[in-house]
Amino acid sequence: MKNVTVSVPDDVYRDARIKAAEQGRSVSALVADYLRSLSSQDSEFDRLRALQEQVFERVEGFSASDRLSRDEVHDRAALR
Repeated sequence: MKNVTVSVPDDVYRDARIKAAEQGRSVSALVADYLRSLSSQDSEFDRLRALQEQVFERVEGFSASDRLSRDEVHDRAALR
């Protein structure tokens, strides 16, 4: 385990100590959990990106030139 020195404003530190005490934990534990969450967010992003690529691979026969006109989308052509 690595030790890290972080400088924060006094009011932030005070609020962190209060939050940690309410949870029966240390400020170090709060910081460690936060840093861990950053890593898991990256993992979640990578998972979602891979899922998006899978969905794109399954899309067949799509061409942007095949899109409907603005009037067709809003059924305006039927009103004429």
